[in-house]
Amino acid sequence: MRVVVQRCREARVNVAGETVGAIGPGLMLLVGVTHEDTEQDAAYLAEKIAGLRIFEDEAGKMSLAVTEIGGAILSVSQFTLYGDCRKGRRPNFMAAARPEMAEPLYERLNELLRAKGLTVETGVFGAEMDVELTNWGPVTLIVDSPGGEV
Repeated sequence: MRVVVQRCREARVNVAGETVGAIGPGLMLLVGVTHEDTEQDAAYLAEKIAGLRIFEDEAGKMSLAVTEIGGAILSVSQFTLYGDCRKGRRPNFMAAARPEMAEPLYERLNELLRAKGLTVETGVFGAEMDVELTNWGPVTLIVDSPGGEV
């Protein structure tokens, strides 16, 4: 699995002009799943993301996790994270898992984050979505699970 993690002041996702998920300060996640991913990858990422120390403490050092600042998460599925642009001009998405495999793992990641006490808002899997965020910093990281490296 691959997750683009963005520290944000606020974020929202709209489907067909209607807001389906919105948060204040916290993390915006773009989540991709590949063929080799398992529930262990989702568990690894939930642990890693919940514990990422990317929020500043009173001394201005990045030493606080989203759980420590009372932040929330907006999680959006994004198969294009596994797009391969090395040949030609049209990306190849062969490394992205099919929806019947990807959706349960995406949902499992969100469940595991909620189990850590986090508020998790989501987009709609497979829908065309408009995503808005105010990136805070900006801070953007790419986090791969051990099985998600392609």
